[in-house]
Amino acid sequence: MSTQIKTSEAAIRTLIEEWVKAVRAKDIDKVMAYYAPDVVVFDLLPPLQFVGAAHYRQNWAEWFASWQGLIGYEMRDLTITAGDEVAFSRSLNHITGTRTDGEKNDVWVRATVCFRKIAGQWKVTHEHLSVPYDMETFKASVDLKP
Repeated sequence: MSTQIKTSEAAIRTLIEEWVKAVRAKDIDKVMAYYAPDVVVFDLLPPLQFVGAAHYRQNWAEWFASWQGLIGYEMRDLTITAGDEVAFSRSLNHITGTRTDGEKNDVWVRATVCFRKIAGQWKVTHEHLSVPYDMETFKASVDLKP
């Protein structure tokens, strides 16, 4: 493995660790700093896709406002594949906490994130979050654990 690829992987790992800290703290400005302006996101909630960071920011604002206190956020089985200009990661992400309506959340989601080096900085250009669903009932299988 080349030194450049190792450097790229280390940079992506650091970016992800800092992004997770921002999510836990509900720091929307810091979270959004990791996204490219033209990011495309396939999130858990409708619509089918978010196009552009400005559109996606509104989703984050509403999601953060729906939590009491800090959000529990853990990444497991993180793998990173990086080149000089493009990279991707995949992980299983554990989200826990209490919603403003008192509901306790404890769910695992699957995440695939694509990065591109733009003006010398790694930015998220595509993000895809999902949960499996039961093919017979069409209900999300949010009780699965790794």
